[in-house]
Amino acid sequence: MEPRLVDVVVIGAGQAGLSAAYHLRRRGYSPAVIPAPTRTPPDGPSFVVLDADEKPGGAWQHRWESLRMATVNGIHELPGFPVPPADPNAPARDVLPDYFAEYERRYDLRVERPVEVRAVRREDDDPHGRLLVQTDRGDWSARYVINATGTWRRPFWPRYPGGETFRGRQLHVHDYVSASEFAGRRVVIVGAGISAVQLLDEISHVANTFWVTRHEVRWDATEFDTAARIAAIAGVEERVRRGEPPGSVISVTGQHRTAWSEAAQARGVLVRHPMFSRIEPDGIRMPDGTLERADVILWATGFRADIVHLAPLALRTPAGGIRVANGRSLDEPRVFLIGYGPSQSTVGANRAGRDAVRAIVAEERGSGSPVVASAHA
Repeated sequence: MEPRLVDVVVIGAGQAGLSAAYHLRRRGYSPAVIPAPTRTPPDGPSFVVLDADEKPGGAWQHRWESLRMATVNGIHELPGFPVPPADPNAPARDVLPDYFAEYERRYDLRVERPVEVRAVRREDDDPHGRLLVQTDRGDWSARYVINATGTWRRPFWPRYPGGETFRGRQLHVHDYVSASEFAGRRVVIVGAGISAVQLLDEISHVANTFWVTRHEVRWDATEFDTAARIAAIAGVEERVRRGEPPGSVISVTGQHRTAWSEAAQARGVLVRHPMFSRIEPDGIRMPDGTLERADVILWATGFRADIVHLAPLALRTPAGGIRVANGRSLDEPRVFLIGYGPSQSTVGANRAGRDAVRAIVAEERGSGSPVVASAHA
């Protein structure tokens, strides 16, 4: 079967992908008709959004049960549509997917799901030619690809000696549901980020917790204000421009005090220990040789960019990342990576979606392609 023709393929329908789709709509692009003709160009500029999940909501639909609207870190409205008022005690994984679903309906984005993107490759050697997006539900031929796949589907599990011998339970934050499942147990929490501290505070109410990190936690005494955010983004932006892995914001700024850290400290559970040297059947062996018994090891060790499908483009540098500037691949300008590196935050993802579409429209206008204003503006 011949690939279906479209101007822009957006991969992922989380915050970044929906922002890009919204701005494409505003700039006169229409959702591709499904089923679409193959090599026959559609009338006017077109786009399609492909999403691997069965339902709207991006990563929010997979967050842990106890994450409430009052304690969510980093909600930002999608462009053009505020988050509706919600009960502060309502689970975020219930409220925000409904908001995303209404957003898709409101702007008629026609997200195709579930669609698994298997590979993105060049159709030929023409640097101004088309990209082939191969999926489990047919292929697409596009002038541009906006990759907005985020990180949720790629939890990072560090490997430590003896991990396979542990008789207790190991899980990643990706699979965490609620503290109640650990009641009365001893839980080792690994990681220095916001999630680690938040879950330490939560779990310590019902279980005995033991917190370990690879490095001493550098607590920044200042508030994580606008200046701190700008500094963090600039640091990550420089890394991805050089083709290094994005890293975390905390690796650039240090950990900032939050309601969770203050609560945990007040109860005497915010006690950091050095990283263990190995895992044993009944617990973890510390650097000084002592054995800390454990029933559970919770890895709050972050996520990696979900970009395996871009491998055929050979964009990864020897340093392990992709060279990106202003949300665009420096080595394959037909590919935009949004929600990657400095645009991982929800507000950053919104802006990245807008900026990617602006760049595409400016380029298409320069080549004489017809892109017009839309009634959806």
